[in-house]
Amino acid sequence: MLQPSLFPPQSLSVSEINRYLRELFESDEILSDVWVQGEVSNLARPASGHVYLTLKDSLSALKCVIWKQTTMRLPITLQNGMAVELHGSVGVYERDGQYQLYVDAVRLTGEGALYQEFLRLKARLQAEGLFDEERKRPLPELPKKIGIVTSSTGAALQDILNTLRRRYPLAEVVLAPCAVQGAEAIPQIIASITALNAEPGIDVLLLARGGGSLEDLWAFNDENVVRAVAGSRVPVITGIGHETDFTLSDFASDTRAPTPTGAAEIAVPNVTDLRDQVSGLATRLEYTLQRVVGLERGNLLDLRSRLEKLSPAWQLRSDRQRMDELAGRLDSVIAHSQQFKHAELLNLGKRLISLNPYAVLQRGYAIVTDAQGGVVRSVNQVRREDVLDIRVSDGDILSRVLSDPCDGDSGGTNNGKD
Repeated sequence: MLQPSLFPPQSLSVSEINRYLRELFESDEILSDVWVQGEVSNLARPASGHVYLTLKDSLSALKCVIWKQTTMRLPITLQNGMAVELHGSVGVYERDGQYQLYVDAVRLTGEGALYQEFLRLKARLQAEGLFDEERKRPLPELPKKIGIVTSSTGAALQDILNTLRRRYPLAEVVLAPCAVQGAEAIPQIIASITALNAEPGIDVLLLARGGGSLEDLWAFNDENVVRAVAGSRVPVITGIGHETDFTLSDFASDTRAPTPTGAAEIAVPNVTDLRDQVSGLATRLEYTLQRVVGLERGNLLDLRSRLEKLSPAWQLRSDRQRMDELAGRLDSVIAHSQQFKHAELLNLGKRLISLNPYAVLQRGYAIVTDAQGGVVRSVNQVRREDVLDIRVSDGDILSRVLSDPCDGDSGGTNNGKD
């Protein structure tokens, strides 16, 4: 038998029990990360920007809170009576002792199952290689004919046409209209892609529609549509939904654009950029032509100069110049030779003068010759009565030997007549 405690248990305040419950809720793994399905009711949007609602089913109700920062990121606008799935954590509002769901994500009921189907089909098609980068084709730089697969009444078509008209009005546009939502969308999308592939001259194909929920865009996740996109003989650009929306057709296409307008911008160049490019190319062409013409003109002048030098007239002028040069050198040599000979002649003349026996007559000497004209160099060469010619500086003196020099007769000579 249990004995009563001497000390009764300590009581807790309301705040303490609510805090304790909050901590229990927050520590529970399931309650901290849970999806809850139900119908929206009692929706309230106060000035604070937060959203308060009750999520209910046929048996129960759950209070929910969506903070302002989260409401700004919601993909849908909540309305009373809407069937949704809310994600978040369950906690306790301590002041009222009320537990509630703090929401951080919202999706329409059924999107969870659709998303799981999306992931399953994506994995299977990816394993087949339908999404491989190696099979994606480059887009034409200057498409002449563009095919469009979209609704003829949707805003996406007008956005595409306006963009093409503004950026590249030269391209021809062929529309293959189809439904882009609902049961009839799948066969119509496939038929439109097939028709444009059969159209001659199509350079690129745009597959587009505006934004929507996962369920709205589901036709573009259909396996047959994805295979039609991957099997297109014409490169395909997808612009489906908004930037955050991805469909399986996006993965199978050659290029994915964030929006229909983005698809049109990717498909064609900007005519302004083309004008600038043409202007730049024209400038480069002009510069290149000027440089080439300048080089060829130089080559032509060089060839002309070489041709002139090989011509007989050029050779004749060159030889004439050479003759003039040689003639000048000959004149110089002759003049130099003449000067040299003249100087040598003057030198010889001076030597001749210095060796001339008659030159000594100026100094008082005389040359004595006998009757035969021989020079008398010794007294032994003359006899008495020999006639001698005595040449002095200014004339000749005839004389006769009066005595025989060999006899020692000092009678001398007759310097005149006998």
